Order: sequence, then structure tokens, then C-alpha cells
Amino acid sequence: MTPVLAFDIETVPDVEGLRRLHGLDGKISDKDVAEMAFQLRRQATGGDFLPLHLHRVIVISCALRDRDSFKVWSIAAGNEGELIQRFFEGIDKYTPQLVSWNGGGFDLPVLHYRGLIHGVKAQRYWDMGEDDRDFKWNNYISRYHSRHLDLMDLLALYQGRANAPLDDLAQLMGLPGKLGMTGAGVWDAFQAGKIAEIRNYCETDVVNTYLVYLRFQLMRGALMAEQHKAQCDGVRSTLGKSVEPHWKEFLAKWRA
Repeated sequence: MTPVLAFDIETVPDVEGLRRLHGLDGKISDKDVAEMAFQLRRQATGGDFLPLHLHRVIVISCALRDRDSFKVWSIAAGNEGELIQRFFEGIDKYTPQLVSWNGGGFDLPVLHYRGLIHGVKAQRYWDMGEDDRDFKWNNYISRYHSRHLDLMDLLALYQGRANAPLDDLAQLMGLPGKLGMTGAGVWDAFQAGKIAEIRNYCETDVVNTYLVYLRFQLMRGALMAEQHKAQCDGVRSTLGKSVEPHWKEFLAKWRA
């Protein structure tokens, strides 16, 4: 059975990169550098969402099903390059089915740009048939291939106007949805030193994504009803063994 790896990242503005690009003095605070970038972005686009290459990765959360085991963890210790390298090393090790929500539009392009900046190596991930002939017809890179399943993209039939928020869909399915914060609150939380809270938020998001994937597998006939229930029960069992408050809240709000 192919391992399944759902993933999600959290980012903050790349303050040092912004300083370099704009020739800003180191005496200017991180908050002011970021606010300058937000204001420039608002003038250009009407919103403050920065270009993807200016997002610094601070957490990568993963939910992995391998055979009969399920586990959730976050890559958060170390510098940005080390985080990204460890994520791609996991792909080298497992060659998993990647699952995301908007991973093709945000998470993976960010990891590409930031990995390039830091000199990350990801040979298996970038293979398009040069090393493994099977990857010519099904790889992580090509949009309509399935080694990376972007659920948001696929469910919307690749039409941006049809996209749905993960939080809305999860709650409509009886899942907890977002807990603790939203993506818009990550920068403020990071400045306040709330790294654990950001990690917890990212982990609950990735489990929501994995559970949506299981429901999708049920819908498309890849899982029978009893198999779907068994896999959901496995997730409940794993989370139930944790003493972490965010998992207790997650289980309490999981109605499906």
C-alpha cells in the first residue's frame, strides 16, 4: 500500500529578504519592514498577501498513513532550509501519495522557491521520468498527475472561481475545521512568540485535510464504507492517545 502524506505549511513574511531587496537598515523593526511590504502590496493588488517567494516557512505539519499506522507531527525546529530539506527527505524515503488543500497554488510553490534559495535537494520529488520511468506518466510536478493530489484544485475541476475554503467544507462534513486561529493570524502570533500555537493550528489543519481526503476516497470508490470508518477510527484512536489540548478540542468537535 502506498503511504499517504497530507501536509500543510505556515509562513511569515521573509523580513531579512525584504530588507535585502529594498535596501533597508537593520535598525528598522521586523514589524515595520513587514508593514512596509504589506502597504506596497495593498497599493499593487488591493490586498496584503505577499508574493510566494517572500513567504518564510516556519512550520510544516504532516499526517502520514503507512500500512496500518497513522501519525501526525510538525517540522518546526531548525532554520528554514533545514525544515524544507527534512520534508523532501521524507518524500525520498516513502515516495508517498501527497495530499494537500491548495498545495499546488501555495504550499508547494513556496517550498520550491524557498528550497531553491536555501540549496535544498529534492531529487525524488522533482523526478519526471529521468530516474524512474514510472514518474514520466505520474509524478509530483505535472498538474493532472496524481502523486500530488490537491483536493481543492481537483474538487473545483481546476477552476479558481469554484474553489471552496477548507474550513467551510470540513465543518459542513462534521469535521472540526480550523481551531485556534486562521492563516491571517499567524504573523501576529509569530511576533508574540506563540510558535507552539502556530504548530498546533497547522497540525489540526492537516488532519482536517487528511479526513477530507478519506471522504473523497469513499466518494470515488477507493474505500468501502467499512474501510472509511476503520481509517477514521484509526485517526480517532491515535489522537485520543495524546495529552495535547488541541487534540482534545479537535476530538470534541469532530461530529462526523
